[in-house]
Amino acid sequence: MQFLTSLVLAAFVGYAGSWYLGFIEGNFALLLLMATVVTGVYWLAERFYFLPQRQKAVLQLEAETAQRRAELSKMGIDKVEPDNEEARSKLLMQPWWLDWTAGLFPVIVVVFVLRSFLFEPFKIPSGSMIPTLHIGDLILVNKFHYGIRLPVANTKLTDGQPVQRGDVMVFRYPPKPSVDYIKRVVGLPGDEVSYLNKKLSINGKPLPIQPLPDFFDDSTMRYFKHRSEQLGAKPHQIILDDERHSFIPGADSFVGRENCNYTVEGVTCKVPEGHYFMMGDNRDNSLDSRYWGFVPDATIVGKAFFVWMNFGNLKRIGAFD
Repeated sequence: MQFLTSLVLAAFVGYAGSWYLGFIEGNFALLLLMATVVTGVYWLAERFYFLPQRQKAVLQLEAETAQRRAELSKMGIDKVEPDNEEARSKLLMQPWWLDWTAGLFPVIVVVFVLRSFLFEPFKIPSGSMIPTLHIGDLILVNKFHYGIRLPVANTKLTDGQPVQRGDVMVFRYPPKPSVDYIKRVVGLPGDEVSYLNKKLSINGKPLPIQPLPDFFDDSTMRYFKHRSEQLGAKPHQIILDDERHSFIPGADSFVGRENCNYTVEGVTCKVPEGHYFMMGDNRDNSLDSRYWGFVPDATIVGKAFFVWMNFGNLKRIGAFD
């Protein structure tokens, strides 16, 4: 078992190391599921086989000690050796290969349940969601808001709440599903979304916007036009870059592109059933549905709702819309 456990642990370390060094595309959800299953098997083996075997060895030691004392007593020898607590402790001690597997199972299974079905942490790597989310924000994503899904397979088990326009959503990046993206839901299934001359319209109705004082972006050391936009139930803020034109350059060839019409003014798309149109709040610096297409319902990860830490700016901590 020691040799087998060494191979299993080496396989996990090798997978994680190759992922970290960029040799393979890792899947943390799959890795965590495998770790839960493997440590769970060891935990069951420890509970129902290995621990009883060690306890049996202790009982046998105690029986042999008692028998030896009885034999010495018959011989008139009353002074006997004291109880061997050290020997008991060694017999009951969990070997290293169980300590690194079965011993970790309770922690791993709690992390697995929390991350897979309740809340998952993410770090914001880019400025595409400025001013709502900043680079370095550590956020929490509600995994059950849109319905509980099986980990890895992402199969929906419950319906949950319907996706609403204006939700900040984490999803699998359609061109590369191993990567998680975060954007704002702009278009629902059946909507016609138009983004022309940097103005957003849904089903032919321009969204209400209110001008705000210019926004200073620390990451670029520049000022941008700042607006309050009413997309969903609550208003949110966006920024615009006067130096960027309305034309959408380099749009990919994606599934459903025939539903989109690109012009020098921007793009108009009809959102297919079971899909969503996503955009970043940093409208001129966001790689979103305008470039790579629609987000299928099956790739939804959850609804982002809370910044729990930003080590560069503690004032960032709190809920957001």
